[in-house]
Amino acid sequence: MSLIWTRLFANKATVSSMPPHISVLVLGIGNLVMGDDGFGVIVAQKLQQSYRFPDNVEIMDGGTLGLDLLPKLENITNLVLVDAVETGEKAGTCIRLYGQELPIALETKVSPHQMGLKDLLAVSELMGHSPQEMVLIGVQPGSIEMEIGLTPEVAAQLDTVIAKVLTELENWGISAKPIV
Repeated sequence: MSLIWTRLFANKATVSSMPPHISVLVLGIGNLVMGDDGFGVIVAQKLQQSYRFPDNVEIMDGGTLGLDLLPKLENITNLVLVDAVETGEKAGTCIRLYGQELPIALETKVSPHQMGLKDLLAVSELMGHSPQEMVLIGVQPGSIEMEIGLTPEVAAQLDTVIAKVLTELENWGISAKPIV
């Protein structure tokens, strides 16, 4: 009888020491008909086309949906936002904002979708669905005029930003497998 109890308690100890379940959303934000503003959407599309992710990871083209994305945040523990980000630096400069830096940064003009992102994160928090970990990975746009396609400076950062997204996922214990 004591052998059974020992196994039960041993299994219980193993289960309780396991990391909590992680549910990740990688959300590319942007408008493909406004030049570099479509950067986040293109990153999301390239991730979907080039990698396989575990079931607990969703890669989503969020376009310009704003508050319509709220239901997607309900059961998410970790969020990676990818977007064109106004930094005042030269076109193609990459930026990474983490955790509470996001709401603070959104107080100033950071993203062409500033109000949509700011409102989305604020309402999510009010509803008790705020992700435990949030990261914004972005690039300084060169042009957000009505045109299709990225400027050369921004297009040159696609692989860099994809690598940064994959690194964030790895830091959370998630591996992506390249599609061959």
